[in-house]
Amino acid sequence: MKLFGSWVAIITPFDDNYNVDYDTLKKLIDFQIESGTDGILLLGTTGEGPAIGHEEKLKIIEEGIKHIDGRVKTMVGTGTNNTEKTIEMTKIARDKGADFALVITPYYNKPNQEGLFLHFEKVAESVDMDIVVYNVPGRTGVAIKADTLLRLTAFKNIVGVKEASGKVDNASEIIRTTGDKLDIISGDDTLTLPLMAIGCTGVISVTANIVPREISKMVHFALRGEMDRAKELHYKLFNLSKAMFIETNPIPVKTASGMMGLTNGKIRLPLGPLSSANKEKLREAMVDFGIRL
Repeated sequence: MKLFGSWVAIITPFDDNYNVDYDTLKKLIDFQIESGTDGILLLGTTGEGPAIGHEEKLKIIEEGIKHIDGRVKTMVGTGTNNTEKTIEMTKIARDKGADFALVITPYYNKPNQEGLFLHFEKVAESVDMDIVVYNVPGRTGVAIKADTLLRLTAFKNIVGVKEASGKVDNASEIIRTTGDKLDIISGDDTLTLPLMAIGCTGVISVTANIVPREISKMVHFALRGEMDRAKELHYKLFNLSKAMFIETNPIPVKTASGMMGLTNGKIRLPLGPLSSANKEKLREAMVDFGIRL
């Protein structure tokens, strides 16, 4: 088992002029590590990867991995809808010292299953680093099927799947089909424990940006088979995790980080601010959880 535990899809903080705030990013990294997080994903969906320029990405990768300094595992979102660009970004992540590359299924192009296989085949053959396939059809418009993932197990550096279809059935089919050939990790906070109950190995979490210790405890209880204790935390976290998706991720979690003083809450266009009504619902969920605001 290579891919497991409590990971955070870390937010990318900006200053008041919407430039990347590297000092705050380092503080967020320290907060995660001190709270028991096992791994940090840079430049994921939650990190606003699509809104960040190429040179900024290079610096985030370099500064982030350097500051993590081997204290926990690292992953970088390198996938695009252009195969050669994906290879380029994955090589950069490898050369900067990342442990894993998170490669999303190509979006907008809407490739068929053969196209998906050939895309991941070329990335895997071109870059000698561990690759995690990111299945999130709600964003990409295409789902990678279990049979396609089984074919991809022929490549030893394709080691796992971030499963974010929102369907337990889909995760079940992937695990049933691929067996122990891939580590499957949840990409949906509210489904983390249900998915771990059927064989997933952890989570890449949005909610962990604000309550990392509780997410880590739940995941590690489940990994140790202490399901009653994990279930207690699942229900404690449930409404808060739902609130993280009250609008498009990462708008709510960025707003929550601002309320807590972790960041200033700034988010880049084309995403806009959380509505007033939803901000109040988010606040209520945070207070109900026990977060002091």
